[in-house]
Amino acid sequence: MKSEIKIGHYSVGKAFKPLVIAEMSGNHNQSLDRALAIVDAAAEAGADAIKLQTYTADTMTLNLNKNLFKIDDETSLWKGESLYDLYKKAYTPWEWHKPLFDRAKELGMLAFSSPFDVTSVDFLETLDVPAYKIASFENTDWGLLKKVVATDKPIIMSTGLANVSDIDESVRIMRGAGCEDFILLKCTSSYPANPYNTNLATIPHMSALFDCQVGLSDHTMGVGAPVAAIALGATVIEKHFTLSRADGGVDSTFSLEPHELKSLVIETERAWQSLGQVKYGIQDTEIKSLRFKRSIYVVKDIAAGERYNTDNLRVIRPGDGIQPKHFDNIIGMKAVKDIAAGTPFTWDLLN
Repeated sequence: MKSEIKIGHYSVGKAFKPLVIAEMSGNHNQSLDRALAIVDAAAEAGADAIKLQTYTADTMTLNLNKNLFKIDDETSLWKGESLYDLYKKAYTPWEWHKPLFDRAKELGMLAFSSPFDVTSVDFLETLDVPAYKIASFENTDWGLLKKVVATDKPIIMSTGLANVSDIDESVRIMRGAGCEDFILLKCTSSYPANPYNTNLATIPHMSALFDCQVGLSDHTMGVGAPVAAIALGATVIEKHFTLSRADGGVDSTFSLEPHELKSLVIETERAWQSLGQVKYGIQDTEIKSLRFKRSIYVVKDIAAGERYNTDNLRVIRPGDGIQPKHFDNIIGMKAVKDIAAGTPFTWDLLN
């Protein structure tokens, strides 16, 4: 496994804070001003990258409104739409890519895209993108994958809608062409996804199985799944992003708003910072707290020769006395001298 993959000026790996990608998708609602505002808001929220999708309705499907060209799934967010009309509504005009990428770069963010056919790759190469994202729906399109591998750029590939053999074949294509700078994303391709079918436990298994970095492309609501994914070793988090779900849009229902993206950035970094290493014992930062552990104290005045009992000794805070584990052995023994209440018990007080 490559422990560090460079994408632009970012290093991606377990030794580095998670790479957080804000997916714009079609949430621009066909307004360039809104798209630019989404880039600005993603940067303000602390995202590391903004990602677009590069296609046209004609490169995606046929202009038909029958059979599987029409979405008739009762549970779908897009029920009743034809695929062609949906993609026409959601696509990002290609002439917008450069101003959007330029704005992101000005704000210190990475900017790249998911190509959906080979012409999209040719176009994105003219913009010198630092990486490519392969969407779940395209992860078995070997022609597209080979085209992207040939650019010699890092690849981030979602693994939704794919079984183990599908993923294995795609990984073999990448490695067979000399690509080792790739990251797989655990993904459940339902919109929105349910935490119960997200199966984050797959992340460390996938990483071990394919000997590569693994992240999460998440369609659940909120930030709980991404935080948990970091604890399981994810190095990349991708979430759909919008200015406001109330504004509508093809993906708005399962997209984060700016305050939520900011929370995701903060909490995933905290989760990463918290991982550390296997460690027992008292850390340097804990030493000052040791004195507030419980210990044995004299809680009533005791005369010399008087026996210690549960009335004149107690286990309390602070921790200046001997450890509580010795309490039962001390009970019944005699005091060697007069002892005032509030004295921490030490071994030299035994007869």
